[in-house]
Order: sequence, then C-alpha cells, then structure tokens
Amino acid sequence: MPPHDDTPLPAHSASDEPAYKALTRHLPRPRFVPLPDYVRADEPQMLARAEDFYRQMARRRTTRHFATDPVPRRLIELAILTAGTAPSGAHRQPWRFVAIDDPELKARVRTAAEAEELKTYAERMTDEWREALHPLGTDHVKTHLTDAPWLVVLFAEKYGLSSDGSHHKNYYVDESVGIAAGMFISAIHMMGLVTLPHTPNPMGFLRDTLGRGTNEKAVLVMPVGYPRPDAQVPDLQRLPLEAIVQWNA
Repeated sequence: MPPHDDTPLPAHSASDEPAYKALTRHLPRPRFVPLPDYVRADEPQMLARAEDFYRQMARRRTTRHFATDPVPRRLIELAILTAGTAPSGAHRQPWRFVAIDDPELKARVRTAAEAEELKTYAERMTDEWREALHPLGTDHVKTHLTDAPWLVVLFAEKYGLSSDGSHHKNYYVDESVGIAAGMFISAIHMMGLVTLPHTPNPMGFLRDTLGRGTNEKAVLVMPVGYPRPDAQVPDLQRLPLEAIVQWNA
C-alpha cells in the first residue's frame, strides 16, 4: 500500500467550497497513511478489556510516602513516550518533560518548592482553600521530592521557537498538556509505580533551576517511585458514575 494517497481531490465548484479553503490552497496537500495496526475486537473482548483497565486504574492512589529504592531509567522513558502519544492541538505536541534523578538537583528543587509553599500556606492561601486541602493532610514540607528516586517536571510549551528565533503559535496548549499528564500518570500506575502530581505555587523557579526557555511554563512536578511499605493515603472516596456523567440532553 502506498505511504499516502495521491488520488486527486474531487472537483468542487466555487459555490461548493467554503471560502476559507482558498486561504491554504498554496500549501502542499496533507499526507495520510492507513490507520496502523488496528484490529477490531468483538464486544465481549472490548468489555473485558475495559473492565480490567478500570479495575486497575480504580486502584490508583496518590501517596506522599515514597521508598528510596532506585527505579530503572527505561521505565521513566516509557512513561514519557506513552505521554507523548497524546493528541494535541494542530499536532504541535506542546509538552516537555525534565526527568531528574540527581540527588543534588532534587534537593535544590525541594528547597525552592518548600520556600514557595511556606509563603503560600502562610500568606497566599485563602481560608476556603486551606480548608479544602485540610482532609489531604498537606503542608509546606515536601519530603517526597527528595525521597522519590525520580522527579519528572512537566512543562507546557506556550509557543514554539524556530531555529532562526522566530515564534510559532501552539494551539490548545493547556488541554493538550493535560491529556499528556493523564497518560503519564496512567502509565506510571500500570507499571506498578506511584506518583504525586504536585503543583508548587508559583512555579517560575522551576524554569530557572532547570534551564528551560522563556517559552515554557512548569505545570506539574511528579515524583515517581515505589511506595514505602508503610505508605498511607487520605481516606477519600471518588464520585460515583451518576455524579459525573450525563447521557444526552
């Protein structure tokens, strides 16, 4: 099968074609390839896969209690590669991951994060916000940032930079990066590790500490590792299906 379809587009009269089509007529035709490796499963197979995946993901929990045991770099690579399969606006893929296992650099990130978090908990946080976080038992002390063998910092690329220094716009950046983050978290869980999506506020120090460009914004700090044998999680319940779905209007 050819790598793309060279069949001429159907002829349209000027009255049939929307006016905006003329604005990109000078560009090469988009290239398409066959949908790769798709095999349609029967409904019982699909249901079994869906139920198994849900059961596994329903066991996912966020913990702050990480073992210091090392985690192979290849596992982190595979989680990031999985996140990189996420759909994105105009396929700009506006996510960048910084994976850190250097103890000194992790300590620098923790020191800066705790300084910002202390200001947030003591000065910036409203009473409503503080009360909302109370059941989670969080505070400004972030031991998980140095206990976990890996820190993975997710940056959103607000706009792209070409080799000549010119800018190009990225589209639906927040939505695209959010999907990639969810896929990363799912991959980490499915391989038997745990992570904690952490958002020190503000996060500008991460761009400076990690030497990222001014076109990027830190979104999440995710420690990754094994849970400690005595790891605990808050006693919380997820919303039931009927609370999070509406079928039709």
